[in-house]
Amino acid sequence: MYEVNRSIAVIRPRAAFQEWLKSLPGDLDAELTLEDLRRDCNALLIPASDDYAAAEEFVLQHYRVLFQAELADWCEDDGLWPEELSPEQFTEWFDVEIHTVLTDLVDEPLQREAFLPLDLYREED
Repeated sequence: MYEVNRSIAVIRPRAAFQEWLKSLPGDLDAELTLEDLRRDCNALLIPASDDYAAAEEFVLQHYRVLFQAELADWCEDDGLWPEELSPEQFTEWFDVEIHTVLTDLVDEPLQREAFLPLDLYREED
């Protein structure tokens, strides 16, 4: 086992996010429950911290890019996104759960690959 010099933030959708999903056009699974959305959600590696409030503040400082990533996971058309993405709306739509200790149980070294955010304004070929 190896202790990793990171903490974890889990972004769990709340009912307001589910309501937005239901309002989208298309074939969203009507059986998709809030429990389903909250069961397998995004976990983020953040700077190591043993101060919950400081770790949560770090996440909230990055709320806009996190909010956009959560919305883009479900809807590439940003015209269907909320007009303004505020920190208050982020906390209405998502719970932030902090875990300050990350332990790696795998002997293989971690591999990293650059995250390429979705370019919503790219022209189609």
